[in-house]
Amino acid sequence: ELLLANHERECTTCDRNGSCKLQELANRFGVKKIRFGERDIKLPLDQSSPSIVRDPNKCILCGDCVRMCSEVQGIGALDFTGRGSKATVAPAFNKQLSEVECVNCGQCSAVCPTGALVVKDETDKAWAAINNPEKMVVVQVAPAVRVALGEEFGLPAGEIVTGKVVSALKRLGFDKVFDTCITADLTVIEETNEFISRLQQGEKLPQFTSCCPAWVKFAEHNEAEFLKNLSSCRSPQQMFGSLIKKHWAADLGKKPEDIIVVSIMPCTAKKFEASLPHFSTDGVQDVDLVLTTQELARMIREAGLVFEQLDIESFDTPFGFTSGTGVLFGATGGVAEAVLRAAHEFVTGEPIDQINFEEVRGFKHLKEAKVEIAGQEIKVAVVHGLGNAKALLNKIKEGKADYHIIEVMACPGGCIGGAGQPISPSMETKKKRAKGIYNADKLSQLRKSQDNPVVTKFYDQWLEKPNSEQAHEALHTAYANRGRIIGEDIQLLTSKQPDKVDIAVCVGTCCYLKGSYDTLKKFMTQADEAKVREKINLHATFCLEGCEQSPSIKVNNEIINGVTPDQAETVFKEKILTKLKED
Repeated sequence: ELLLANHERECTTCDRNGSCKLQELANRFGVKKIRFGERDIKLPLDQSSPSIVRDPNKCILCGDCVRMCSEVQGIGALDFTGRGSKATVAPAFNKQLSEVECVNCGQCSAVCPTGALVVKDETDKAWAAINNPEKMVVVQVAPAVRVALGEEFGLPAGEIVTGKVVSALKRLGFDKVFDTCITADLTVIEETNEFISRLQQGEKLPQFTSCCPAWVKFAEHNEAEFLKNLSSCRSPQQMFGSLIKKHWAADLGKKPEDIIVVSIMPCTAKKFEASLPHFSTDGVQDVDLVLTTQELARMIREAGLVFEQLDIESFDTPFGFTSGTGVLFGATGGVAEAVLRAAHEFVTGEPIDQINFEEVRGFKHLKEAKVEIAGQEIKVAVVHGLGNAKALLNKIKEGKADYHIIEVMACPGGCIGGAGQPISPSMETKKKRAKGIYNADKLSQLRKSQDNPVVTKFYDQWLEKPNSEQAHEALHTAYANRGRIIGEDIQLLTSKQPDKVDIAVCVGTCCYLKGSYDTLKKFMTQADEAKVREKINLHATFCLEGCEQSPSIKVNNEIINGVTPDQAETVFKEKILTKLKED
């Protein structure tokens, strides 16, 4: 009753209505009345993230999201703050999710028992697009969706419902229904050729996969030294959008803005990825809208379709003919297995005898495989869950691990365990979905990406050859180091004098853990002792992009790294007092 009294009780309009654990508990314990008043203060919604909506009014302080983000994913974007009745769960410094190092994986929403953290719903935008007569609306379906959507309608986990998904999407009003697996085939060819090039040149190894946007954002925030090791390939979602807007639209005599590309994904981070400004054609986003499996189920219900009774239909051409390899992207280890199926043939010119690589399948945190290609042993690693990825990267830094190819998926189990999938805490459900992925691969006419004639046609028609200039423009990208916390500085000392010295001390995660807060305090003490308090601007800032040599400070326009509390006095005298005397 106390939990209910402190909880926003708008159950009928809540995204978790019907799947809320608090509702379930109230039912089980026969709570019919709440003898306590409602909460006095209504806290603002955080809708800043493109992937997740955070409603602190519905939070019951269970801490599941905190543990998931910190212990499983190794990020810590959420934590407890405040005391007593004012305790809440929030990002660092009470900033919004978009201003901290959240990677948009959405696993916090997958474990939240209430509606405090939910996937951002964009079904209204999808309906508006479908009902716009001036636009052609095409939709792509990710491999993991076909083995999970049925759960929303009472079908067994892992049942392959590809034909029913296509049928439902056509009845919802989409003009063309395509399969993301075809650009997964393209990813295999581009990524394998990139790997072979790196291997032959002996540089930028190991090569990390790049089709998981949450992993890429994690690396940009936390592992800048490994960005050069990331494959430059875009994810299959973004390759698809790029080909539609850059090439297919022109073939139809249409402009990029005349076609709306919608993605159906198991992943909340795909919403973030699609919004990135560099994934655009002539100023138009390559992928206009991303819906999760949950949102598609909502649209099917809104349209009054009886999903389990739908007849099956096939994907439209030309983006509908795929290999089983493309389907494998839906499970952890799938990308690595796909590359292994191609690499041997690309190097030797001879087909590989082995199609299935059991070593990279399954749900172990770290999976390893060794494959011989043209007399050279290739070592492969597969990790799922960012906490496991972080542990592996630390081993590589320490020289305790050495690989040629490393596949990283942010979500436990890979895409089948994405936060946009039907909510299920059971690992057995994920295993059944993975089995469905492998069954779909077995049922495919083609088992290798390089055997797909439609992909060959794409190269002949649009891309020339793998890793060509045209292919790089349409299918590849670049990465950049990101600050961990974005937002306004915290001003501590303010000077109005024209010859003032401006000092910024980073209090972001890395710098804070290495003592930057104590450095800040020592600067204030030094300013008082030197009687220059009125001559300096001193403020705490969030990330000066020197995480590897933290703590970092900035004196006017000069960034100084490694300013620990022990060095604060020396730096203040040599860098700050000296500038004041010069002025």
